[in-house]
Amino acid sequence: MIKDKIVIIGASHPGHEAAIELADRYQDLDITVFEASDFVSFMSCGMKLFLEGKTTGQDNVRNFSPDELTNRGIKLQNNSEAVAINPESKTVTIKNTLTNTTTDVNYDKLILTPGVKPQNIPVPGNNLDHIYLMRGYDWASKINEALNDPEIKHVTVIGAGNGVSAVEAALSHDKQVTLIDNNDAPLANYLPEEFTAVFSKELTDKKVNLVMGATVTGFKGDNTVEAVITDKGEVATDLVIVTVGIKANTSWLKDTVKLNKAGYISTDEYFRTNLPDVYALGDAIWPYSIPAGKNIPIPSASASRHEAQYLVNHLFEQKPSQPFHGLAGAQLLEFGNVHAVVTGLNSRTAKFAGIEADTAVYVDHLRPNFIPDEDNPMGYVALTFDKFSHQILGGAVMSSYDLTGQGNVLSLAISHKLTLEDLAEQDFFFSPSFDRQWSLLNLAAQHALGWAKF
Repeated sequence: MIKDKIVIIGASHPGHEAAIELADRYQDLDITVFEASDFVSFMSCGMKLFLEGKTTGQDNVRNFSPDELTNRGIKLQNNSEAVAINPESKTVTIKNTLTNTTTDVNYDKLILTPGVKPQNIPVPGNNLDHIYLMRGYDWASKINEALNDPEIKHVTVIGAGNGVSAVEAALSHDKQVTLIDNNDAPLANYLPEEFTAVFSKELTDKKVNLVMGATVTGFKGDNTVEAVITDKGEVATDLVIVTVGIKANTSWLKDTVKLNKAGYISTDEYFRTNLPDVYALGDAIWPYSIPAGKNIPIPSASASRHEAQYLVNHLFEQKPSQPFHGLAGAQLLEFGNVHAVVTGLNSRTAKFAGIEADTAVYVDHLRPNFIPDEDNPMGYVALTFDKFSHQILGGAVMSSYDLTGQGNVLSLAISHKLTLEDLAEQDFFFSPSFDRQWSLLNLAAQHALGWAKF
């Protein structure tokens, strides 16, 4: 019996999930996963913990071990970079990155999960030594070596989104740290001012030098970086960690697969590309956002696994029985003692989606007022909602206390298109050991509606 041949490009979250689910669900498939890198498969979201020495070792910071696939009969080839798709012959050209030889591999179904690459800053001097990017196994090795070098005393992090994790890793090695960003506050792309002010204080309390509202114009040094040049002056440094964003790893597809204006793979509601039997998942696509009502960027390990699970369930249907239901899109932002969960849209992304939205911020103690302040931390809730229907489009929670569960409640509310009124009246448990008679989320929704506090 001839088995359907499934070829998966990329062994990170969506590729791994798709391969495992295919092997579990179907018995008559020939599944091969091609991975461009040497190491399979480093989890970049665990890089901070590795750099802080809080993992069991760099080689264990991975999505899976190769045996997890091969023991299921899945073929896995690393150092194997996809360089072209040949739709007429239904083959994909794979380059061996060690020998530079190429092979055309046949497929019946091709699943693309090429992911993204970290961006450097296109300014003079960006090729100097000790300018590192915070993504992937090789960069993790270089940053770890540098942070453990006693000769490196000052670290400059550029980009105050994911950069806050690089700052925390550098502080754990007793480095002096400067954080540079072109926004007016750290994490300003994700959080409202009331939240970013708390993060700013936490950073400065830990002696981080904040250079906000600054544009990097170049780097200076003789072979090795010695200073970062900005429009607000120079910052002397021994190491630079750049965390200014990502770009889709799709340049090799531009002549065959349709890409959107930002260079991401265009897919329909079933993750089909413009090529027959070619699908795409993960960070290199824009998936459907439930609150936006359209496809937008949602780079997320968990999001890509939801996408892979959907695709596997419907891959062999001639006409898929249902479209992908969509995502809320949530992530954790933390530094020091401050932890925030953001989910769905904020004011900036709602505008990008063309939605008229408002954002209301509510700040209060987590527990009743008879609890002393030292045992009664502050909680912050932001709710972004449609001006007219009051549908909850996004939210954020933040505290020194663990409110991550409340962030998941907001994700559920967004996914089910609940309104402010729904959240204002929702029944939650009460105990003064944890919460108020009206929970923090109740109060935040009531505040957004203009109800009197009671």
